[in-house]
Amino acid sequence: MPLKTLFLNPPSFENFDGGAGSRWPATREIESYWYPVWLAYPAGMLEGSRLLDANPHHVSADQTIDIGKDYDFVVLFTSTPGFEGDVKLSGLMKKANPNLKVCFVGPHVTVSPDHALGHPEIDFIVRREFDYAVVEYANGKPLAEILGASFRGPDGKVVHNLDRPSIENLDALPHVVDVYKRDLDVTRYNVPFLEHPYVALYTTRGCPAQCTFCLWPQTHSGHAWRKRSSDDIAAEMVKAKAYWPKVKEFFFDDDTFNIQKARTVELCSKLKPLGLTWSCTSRVTTDFETLKAMKDAGCRLLIVGFESGDAQILKNIKKGATLERARQFVKDCKKLGLVIHGDFILGLPGETRETIRRTIDFAKELNVETIQVSVAHAYPGTEFYDYVRDNNFIINNQEKDMVDIGGHQVAHVQYPGLPADYTMEMVHKFYDEYYFRPKVWVPIVMGSLFKTEDRKRLFKEAKEFLTLRKSRIKAVREARAKQAAREAETAKV
Repeated sequence: MPLKTLFLNPPSFENFDGGAGSRWPATREIESYWYPVWLAYPAGMLEGSRLLDANPHHVSADQTIDIGKDYDFVVLFTSTPGFEGDVKLSGLMKKANPNLKVCFVGPHVTVSPDHALGHPEIDFIVRREFDYAVVEYANGKPLAEILGASFRGPDGKVVHNLDRPSIENLDALPHVVDVYKRDLDVTRYNVPFLEHPYVALYTTRGCPAQCTFCLWPQTHSGHAWRKRSSDDIAAEMVKAKAYWPKVKEFFFDDDTFNIQKARTVELCSKLKPLGLTWSCTSRVTTDFETLKAMKDAGCRLLIVGFESGDAQILKNIKKGATLERARQFVKDCKKLGLVIHGDFILGLPGETRETIRRTIDFAKELNVETIQVSVAHAYPGTEFYDYVRDNNFIINNQEKDMVDIGGHQVAHVQYPGLPADYTMEMVHKFYDEYYFRPKVWVPIVMGSLFKTEDRKRLFKEAKEFLTLRKSRIKAVREARAKQAAREAETAKV
């Protein structure tokens, strides 16, 4: 029998989406949770294992420690904002269960394995894709023989085993929906722009795009694009439909669902007979014919990273897209009746007050159904991080100060002429200008007017958003007051 293994997405800040599936781990403007897809794969390979996604299921640290007493081995998916807290939790779990072995996985420990292993609360880490490595350990394979593992040797020095090649045969992996059915409550997962309840899974791994800020391909899954067969995906969807007849939407949570036209059309031909409603991520380079095939197969919504309304910034971040292509993409989607959730980022290389204004105006011109506005986060291991570090643009060299005490994003990158507090201020002004327009909010309100569940959900989300908006405005004012006080003291000297 293998070690009894707990796969853990740990408790953290209130409503913190630690990830395993999200671009940037953080507490969202509105309570949102993505599925811990990465942990689900190895959890499906080990008899007697459990996948515990603490925050969505409101499992506290004390409860997690108590649960850990029944296990031999914990695989904890950590994040940069949550790392210090995760280390403390690991220490408490090991104190309560002295025989417990703890492995940390995820981008943070991949980039900084030596730093991670400086903490005795961590027994070893696995770099990049960890599926087979942790399963091998649970089945008794010595650490020294496990590719991708880093650990402390008998002399206390850190040992880095050779890298593990990326997994090529994705069809050989278990179906994550089997693990969801066993261990998770799907009603606990909510994303404002997706129908509720929803279920998420991957159809590919890796992303060939070169976006300088994106965490996952640069630190975890790599740029090599690997795809599941359309038959395997369809088979998992049939299972999911049987497991949860009342699920309203399925989401393909990978950045490259429609990167290859022939493959997308083939997959759509397998999905169409199933009669499912589904959504996915998309790039603006997707052409009309591919979008039509997706719509005909049941696609409802696309998450699209527009990022900026400034052409030079798009070049700076190697987005591989143009403003004109984005405009045409939106026109095509509207013609087909596809809903768009647009993502925008403030604070990318080349950002100024003028480019922020251009981005806000561009978003209003596109006029997609919903948006998300993020602060640019420079995660270690990304090209963006190297750029801001080398140019001393990280405030006080505090890479860890990416979130506030509540886990919400804060600006930790500051350019000459663009103070961090201004960038934060423009996030909520962006939202204000975009949503406080009748042609945006009226359809949202009217769409939920006659649906009790949607109406309750909209009220809750509006309340959460306005509460955070108020706290952000207060934080900006306090930051400016502190800066003014420091300048006054300097002037006296």
